Amino acid sequence: CLPGTQQEVNRKRNGLTIETAECILISNLVYDMAREEGTVMTQSPVPAAGSRGKIYVMSMIAVMTAVTCVLAPLSIPIGEVPISFTNLVIYFTLYLLGWKRASVSYIVYMLIGMVGVPVFSGFAGGLGKLAGPTGGYIIGFLPMAVIAGLVIDHTHSRILQLLGMVLGTAVCYALGTAWFCFSTNTGVMAALWMCVIPFIVGDLVKMALAMTMGPMIRGRLEKAGLLQI
Repeated sequence: CLPGTQQEVNRKRNGLTIETAECILISNLVYDMAREEGTVMTQSPVPAAGSRGKIYVMSMIAVMTAVTCVLAPLSIPIGEVPISFTNLVIYFTLYLLGWKRASVSYIVYMLIGMVGVPVFSGFAGGLGKLAGPTGGYIIGFLPMAVIAGLVIDHTHSRILQLLGMVLGTAVCYALGTAWFCFSTNTGVMAALWMCVIPFIVGDLVKMALAMTMGPMIRGRLEKAGLLQI
């Protein structure tokens, strides 16, 4: 970590909380490792294209992990389960990186939160958050990314992509609600009314945004040479 005085300067200059700055710092370390690898490779007469590709992959994973760390803690409390932006970031990451790299990005994000950095919804962190009533949804986002990403990667049909995201989100709902019922001793129907039904419309809107804007953003990044994976 940076010295206390420098941390304060950076916090005032960037308008970020210390916790978010730490999260971005961790992601930047991944990028620095990739850049150092690229420096070594470029010392050879003919740099390998595969090495450059690995650098871009690691860099984009680090960037999307940082984006998740910044947006995921921002939540709108409406009851036992808040409205979270985590799944919105995951949907976009699937279109930008594909299911494998998006899953790696989310795993890194979870690890950052598990060690105590407050990057989970409501600026919470630590294993206690995962063991809490809403921890099942945090874990459920991972199979959601895998299921939805596999469909998105293997079809250009908007309808099938939407169905893939719906299916993945349904799995996340099921895992999260099951854990919520277990940890709070709440009935299934009551849990559905608290944890699922109020979020269906909003999640469909998030899917539509990702499905519409995700390919467009990826295309522009590729055209600008900023996404070469």
